[in-house]
Amino acid sequence: MSNRLLSGRCGPACIAALVAVAGFASSSGAQTWTRLTNNAPGAVNLMLLLSDGSVMAAQSGDRGWYRYAPNHGDYQNGFWQTLAPMINTRLYYPSQVLRDGRVFVAGGEYGSGGPFAEIYNPVANTWTDITPPPVLWNTASNTFYDCNSEMLTDGSVLLMPVAPHAGGVGLRYNPAINIWSNAGPLFRGGYQDEASWVKLPDNSILTIDPFGVNSERYIPATNRWINDANVPVSLYDPFGSELGAALLLPNGKAFFLGSTGHTAIYTPSGDLRPGSWIAGADIPDGQGTPDAPAAMLVNGKILCAVSPVPTDANHFPAPTRFYEYDYLTNTFANVPGPTGDSLGVSSYVTAMLTLPNGTVLLSTMNNGVYMYHPVGAPLAAGKPVVQSVSANGDGSFHVSGLRFNGISEGASYGDDLQMNSNYPIVRLTNALNGLVYYARTYNWSSTGVQTGNLVVTTEVSIPANVPVGTYSMVVVANGIASDPFCLKAPTVGTAPVSDSACTSGSASFSVTAAGVGPFTYQWRRGATPLINGGKIAGAGSPTLVISQPDVSDAATDYNCVVGNGCGSVTTVNVTLHVCLADFNCDGAVDFFDYDEFVGAFESGTVGGDFNLDGAIDFFDYDEFVVAFEGGC
Repeated sequence: MSNRLLSGRCGPACIAALVAVAGFASSSGAQTWTRLTNNAPGAVNLMLLLSDGSVMAAQSGDRGWYRYAPNHGDYQNGFWQTLAPMINTRLYYPSQVLRDGRVFVAGGEYGSGGPFAEIYNPVANTWTDITPPPVLWNTASNTFYDCNSEMLTDGSVLLMPVAPHAGGVGLRYNPAINIWSNAGPLFRGGYQDEASWVKLPDNSILTIDPFGVNSERYIPATNRWINDANVPVSLYDPFGSELGAALLLPNGKAFFLGSTGHTAIYTPSGDLRPGSWIAGADIPDGQGTPDAPAAMLVNGKILCAVSPVPTDANHFPAPTRFYEYDYLTNTFANVPGPTGDSLGVSSYVTAMLTLPNGTVLLSTMNNGVYMYHPVGAPLAAGKPVVQSVSANGDGSFHVSGLRFNGISEGASYGDDLQMNSNYPIVRLTNALNGLVYYARTYNWSSTGVQTGNLVVTTEVSIPANVPVGTYSMVVVANGIASDPFCLKAPTVGTAPVSDSACTSGSASFSVTAAGVGPFTYQWRRGATPLINGGKIAGAGSPTLVISQPDVSDAATDYNCVVGNGCGSVTTVNVTLHVCLADFNCDGAVDFFDYDEFVGAFESGTVGGDFNLDGAIDFFDYDEFVVAFEGGC
């Protein structure tokens, strides 16, 4: 079991002191960090990326949660709002963003949530208890203490509580049907205390068993753990028995950071055979990772938070420094901290989150949150490719393509915090004003990593606050964006039909578009665009209205150009027939029309200028008679 309480690990009672210690000043523009312009409403630690591009941040050690939304894509100047609180208080606990966009949490090393689990619905802003049933779980004796978690291929959550209902037996929760079941037992040992997990490209889950050098993997298809190779260096420290983060590298290998200052690199076999381990570069200057976050950057390097290696006298020493690990050269390079060379706190109070704009958020149990800006081009191997977009019947869209899940799970910490973000985020940019909006994705077909040429899909819901207009769309996976996707040019669903009107009435033409919107409309007469004003209304809408038409408005070449940002289609030409002889506009051509025209002609009123040549003369009379005799 963990000895964190004995070693002085901070619980809720000491959070206030940590907040005071971590009250840093804003960083300068010369550094690679910026402090978010707006502070959170309270101290935050765990941060999760919701599927609409916003950040869900937990109030440290309490029930509270906050949402941080970018300001038209600008994460530096975003806005905070308070969300509904959890049912239980929690600090250091497993968490996962589910395939449908909801959020799963369970347990807590501190707080009242130890044996309980719940789900947050971001659309409804509600929490629901989903604690395992008594047949599997005893809330009086079982707890999710120091529990790791991982998303499996079927969308279920794998958990390995340190105080399980049966030795070494984990749990699986299927959110689609709200069912708990047993997971296969560990190959060895009774728990995964302080361990870190890595999802491999074959969807197996790799771990180093506490507190030695044995490793094993979970195979989702068979629901069992299998033995794997031994690690050549010790990564768990002998004092707090801690470990650091673990991440999948762009080359398909796994990288584990040790509290001892050592690191290890795992090469998968690609099947059920054991992989192989080698020692990685030691963390420089006698530093380690006694519970510390790390995050994959868009350039493929790993941003690492480190502190001095623990001692018997101090299991969680300070300060925290930052390095970038380059997997290509197996080297560490020191980078500045948010306020200088280091932070005056232990690394375990920090947490990271990979953002869709290619930056990394850093929290420190404070209300001030920092953003790290890496340099270097995003990896081409992690670039999503959008292949198709189609409209669903409910107003949402179905998007398919490649590499929507990224080349890693984003950020890592270990058993206390999981900030996985290996799912598609959709960003829309308005073609006219450049404003950015994020759409909500859900029902991802894959929860894997490095999915290569596997076609994956997601559903996308456009928020109601997105104005009608022309947009380019990109899919983002852990900060790496696809090329802007050009929506297919629309087709005409229902074509306009010819219409007729009398001179004091109105005529209209309507069109419906088929394809992926939002759509634009431009009505024309021949090749000349029409402009709203006077007789014309709806020149840029699906329905054009021409009021009080006269002989000058009669034509056979009215049409509409329908576009959607990728292309356009022009409807067939239609005719506006103006029934001039229906002089009184009663729907019939009869003696009353003749009589009323004669009255207008003799009195010299405007209606007497039948041919609109500016003069009331015999030509007006003659042309009315021709129209009258022709029946219109």
